[in-house]
Amino acid sequence: MPLLNRPSSPAFSLPLATLCLVSASCLAQAPAASPTTAEAATAAVQKVAPTKARPTRAKGVAIAVLVTADMTGAGVVSSGVTLPPIPKATGNRKNPVASWGKPLPYPIVIADRRNNRLIEIAPDKSIIWEFPSPSLAVYRGNEDVNFSADGSQLAVSEEDNFDIHLVDYNERALTWTWGTPDHRGSGPNLLNYPDDAHLLADGQVITADIRNCRILIIDPKTDKVTTQWGTTGKCKHNPPKQLDYANGATPLENGDILVTEINGSWISRVTRAGKLLWSVQAPTVSYPSDAFPTVDGKQIIVADFKKPGKVVIFDPATRKITWEYFYKDGEKALDHCSIARELPDTGDILIVDDLNDRVMVVDRKTKDIIWQYGEKNKKGHTPGLLNYPDGFDIDVFRDWKTALKK
Repeated sequence: MPLLNRPSSPAFSLPLATLCLVSASCLAQAPAASPTTAEAATAAVQKVAPTKARPTRAKGVAIAVLVTADMTGAGVVSSGVTLPPIPKATGNRKNPVASWGKPLPYPIVIADRRNNRLIEIAPDKSIIWEFPSPSLAVYRGNEDVNFSADGSQLAVSEEDNFDIHLVDYNERALTWTWGTPDHRGSGPNLLNYPDDAHLLADGQVITADIRNCRILIIDPKTDKVTTQWGTTGKCKHNPPKQLDYANGATPLENGDILVTEINGSWISRVTRAGKLLWSVQAPTVSYPSDAFPTVDGKQIIVADFKKPGKVVIFDPATRKITWEYFYKDGEKALDHCSIARELPDTGDILIVDDLNDRVMVVDRKTKDIIWQYGEKNKKGHTPGLLNYPDGFDIDVFRDWKTALKK
């Protein structure tokens, strides 16, 4: 989730190989991973076809960007823990597996952005699954992650690597990439700060291409854009014809898409066929980030990406706020929170507090922090620590509680 007024990355003329490679020194800094983790990373590299990792781009359209130390973050890192066997997926969003109850009813997969990894944390805070970057040249800065409908795949967006991916959960393998790493643009196979990728029920991938002011639906089988909402480079609120810095495209249960636009704090519901059903401004929110429906589908929950941040639940029919979390300072205060979701089973609120390096559960009634992974303002990649977590999804698919004998 980039700041809207953040300067664009400068053009850079060095070859791509010079800009970003997995160097020996970078790898040397990473801790020795467990065999399970190391094998997964190796398998991921082997399964990425070169044509997918480096898609063809239109001549003269792509703009190479300077890859800074901040963008590469901690490099290729792993928690180093031995990962348990993966149980079969037996649940889905409509019929989730057995709940762990309060404070966190299900494990969560976190996009640990500056650790360049996905990591799954159980309610008891044990690490049960991990996907470290197979190569910083193609996978770096993962900022949002979302399960497919059957839980077998993960859609990942990388804003400042200008690409989106699919990851096979069971194989821990990178299987598809769209966009040209380290190059921004609007031509074929080019993105400019893509956000919030989701794998749709028909197998296509949707993403909000923020700085191109558009939403794309792409068929991974052909790499072709099958649908575009918004007019490239025309940033104005007139959905779906024009979009004003769209940073969220969340699929709803019936196939409609919930679209979030930064400018004006607009949240809109659009059918897959491109019909606008409604469009409202999120109340008291100045920088909306990745709006989601509540569990019952009747209200909207959205994070306000600023400092101090806030989370608001409101009725889109009336714009009436029904729940709000906001603290100006202290332990409860948020610093650029990018996603908030209502938890199934408990109704409590799961929040990623990006610049405080933590993911937290807030009690719906008391607004106390009742569960937290990561320590406020302490970056790291070893167990218990995160480095700019930016997205998450809830694993309702696998009965990890039984598998771990908890």
